[in-house]
Amino acid sequence: MNKDEKKLHYEEITPKYTSGMKLLILNLILMLASVGLFVYAIIEKSSGAYGIYGLLMIALIVISAIYFGLIGPILFAGLKILKPNEALVLTLFGKYYGTLKGEGFFFVNPFVTAFHPVVETPPVAATTSDMLAAQGKASLQGVKRASKIISLKTMTLHNDKQKINDELGNPIIIGIVVIWKVVNTAKAAFNVDNYTEYLSIQCDSALRNIVRLYPYDSENENQEKSLRGSSQEVAEKLKAEIQNAVEIAGLEIIEARITHLAYAPEIAAAMLQRQQASAIIDARQMIVEGAVGMVEMALEKLNENNVVHLDEERKAAMVSNLLVVLCGNKDAQPIVNSGSIY
Repeated sequence: MNKDEKKLHYEEITPKYTSGMKLLILNLILMLASVGLFVYAIIEKSSGAYGIYGLLMIALIVISAIYFGLIGPILFAGLKILKPNEALVLTLFGKYYGTLKGEGFFFVNPFVTAFHPVVETPPVAATTSDMLAAQGKASLQGVKRASKIISLKTMTLHNDKQKINDELGNPIIIGIVVIWKVVNTAKAAFNVDNYTEYLSIQCDSALRNIVRLYPYDSENENQEKSLRGSSQEVAEKLKAEIQNAVEIAGLEIIEARITHLAYAPEIAAAMLQRQQASAIIDARQMIVEGAVGMVEMALEKLNENNVVHLDEERKAAMVSNLLVVLCGNKDAQPIVNSGSIY
């Protein structure tokens, strides 16, 4: 492939065009004029025009018939209408001719044809499930299937949820939503077979690559990053991974976000017990630390105010009783001692 062919293959070209309304009016006027001239020439010829004048009438009949029956209809084929955020990829005899963008009424070379790989007709025997499987089972909002116009609008891709192993090998169920749009119609049309299907597959692949780098959750979120605790960073890496993969297809990834994140059903119950146990341990640790601090403060206050003098054995018993009261799950039942503390 030489340099010029490579440029045509990868970069957009603006085709030559003119105002469609002007040419439409001009073509209609010429077609009406050709009908009038045709009738006039027939009348003149039938009235006995001979010689050069007769030959001129014959030529006028032929030219009028050719324009009205062939040239005029062909010119109508070059009229193109585009709405905002729409583009039309044009080819001329198999070669890339250019991309028509912008809203309006245009006239281009009538021999060009529009090309859109997404609208290729599937086999007659294909079922709805086959079509969904071929497209990565993706919900692609805004993609036109019955037109050869390529939409430049921002669109949404929402693939099915996937079961993927995280960094620790735990199976998780995760789903993402990707906001994207076409920025280079030439790449989208010619570099890949079907850019929507290509995007869907690359999203699945990038998701698996990113999820394997992080655990689902981390014990210390301040030090270790996780899928649940570092969703913003994961989303940014996911976006960069997908963008790098779909650059060849002329697509721009605007945003990629995790929409669903959960443990797989086979380990969800065990992981819930683990989380509950971890929460109980953290709570008990906090309770014990607080109870020890309260016991120390109580002993210091008793010694400072000389309320009572306790030996080491009595201090140990008092500390034990206070810890039982402060760390117990139930309210303590007081026992009144009317005798001596000794």
